[in-house]
Amino acid sequence: MNDYSGRVVIVTGAGSGMGRAMVGEFVARGANVAALDINIKNAVDTVEGLANPSMAYALQADVSDPHSAQKAVNAVIERWGRVDLLCNNAGILDGHSTAHEVSIEEWNRVIAVNLTGPFLMARAVIPQMLKQGKGAIINTSSTSGFSAAGGGTAYTASKHGVIGLTRQLTFEYGARGIRVNTICPGATATPLAMAGQTTEHSPDMEAALQKFPARRWCQPAEIAKLAAYLGGDDADFVHGSEYVIDGGWLAAARDPF
Repeated sequence: MNDYSGRVVIVTGAGSGMGRAMVGEFVARGANVAALDINIKNAVDTVEGLANPSMAYALQADVSDPHSAQKAVNAVIERWGRVDLLCNNAGILDGHSTAHEVSIEEWNRVIAVNLTGPFLMARAVIPQMLKQGKGAIINTSSTSGFSAAGGGTAYTASKHGVIGLTRQLTFEYGARGIRVNTICPGATATPLAMAGQTTEHSPDMEAALQKFPARRWCQPAEIAKLAAYLGGDDADFVHGSEYVIDGGWLAAARDPF
């Protein structure tokens, strides 16, 4: 099991779901963790819910804003002196809107959070990682980074873009000590994906779950354990990869909707 003692981890979208699970997983493995979320109350709730809250630090950050992203990273470096791992987990849905129905405002918002956000956060941490001579970045994409139907136009485009960003960062920084990889979850039981977030365009997820091999939702803790592997020394030779964790969704080779 990767030991994170003495390491510093940043998790975006840490106020719920996969981000909250990641914070708990890394703290349990000995890391100091900065829990970033646009909703500071949610980030604080994540930290206060830990068995050892002194190991984590709640920060308000809007990853789509260059100043906010840089300010958050600066605060982490000031507090702990380094950044060993960045988990770009923050993301939003688009209501499954089709191309002719999605508004320009919604398109821009989804791209800003899901794609520009990981770029801005990576840009903010890379100089520190280069000083250290080592670091890792994990970007969260989706099965929608490989295929259509899992999201609307904006979401699917953004998640394809995250995979492209990962590959380019690997090309630019892999030989300089920074590993970059992507996690691609399928249907995961988070507040973002569950029934409360559905719209008139949303597919019937419960019916879809019965059409792919695992026949269930993925749990956020399962994503967090994969992140802990990819961010640690056991994955030192893993560069520029897409790790699909989808219960066989893509392997089924058919649209579950």
